[in-house]
Amino acid sequence: MAAHLPASDEDQESPLISTGFMLRLTAAIAAIAFLTALISVGGQWFGARIALAGHTESTAPVSVEIGQDRLAIPANTIRFPDQRRNGPTERLDLYVTWPQMQGYSRAERLRFDDVSIPSSLIFLQMSEGTMSRDMSGRLQPIYSKLFEGKPEQGPFGLTLHHLRKDSGYGSEVVLTGPAKGADTYVVRCLLPAAGEAATSSDCQRDVLVGDNLSVLYRFSSGQLSDWQRIDDSVHAFVTAHLTEGVQKAEKAR
Repeated sequence: MAAHLPASDEDQESPLISTGFMLRLTAAIAAIAFLTALISVGGQWFGARIALAGHTESTAPVSVEIGQDRLAIPANTIRFPDQRRNGPTERLDLYVTWPQMQGYSRAERLRFDDVSIPSSLIFLQMSEGTMSRDMSGRLQPIYSKLFEGKPEQGPFGLTLHHLRKDSGYGSEVVLTGPAKGADTYVVRCLLPAAGEAATSSDCQRDVLVGDNLSVLYRFSSGQLSDWQRIDDSVHAFVTAHLTEGVQKAEKAR
């Protein structure tokens, strides 16, 4: 039987874990730590993006051109991320708190995310005017031809007009009221039936502002008690964000 040779000094002193293995293990640990940190940071970023859900808190002005009108609009009042860019655009969609007329903020995020709070926001849509008259100007030549039955007393000092079934407006009604200047206030609403709740945008009105800017704004019928204040505030909000030259022309009217 062959005798076992004694281990050499080199064999006796060889480490149980080789240097190469230690280097590979250290590299793996470092990689896992880096990946963990990346996931943590990425998770926080992604979580923040989910929490914002397309909103932004930035109040940096976005310079847009709609037809001949130029505006500088705070980014946090613009509803859709792809519209928050400088340059010409055909349409701009906004949302602001009522009555503050302010854009999105984390402090007010519930008002922007919870559709069960219908009276908290005003929605605006700006585009180049395609008609020479706004809703008030269309009262006599268009809407009055579609009225059916006698006018009724509406809410908050307004007069209610029913529309013919073949008018194409479904169950909407037209509400009119005295306004500043020569024009009559006109708004179309889909009023909730008894026992039903108002929605966040069941009333709409459009006005012409600036050179030829059509501003369609929507609000809840639950806010009709503030119809005059809302109209004044929308006009003031848009005018305040027009460029200086157009503002001067607007004030001169």
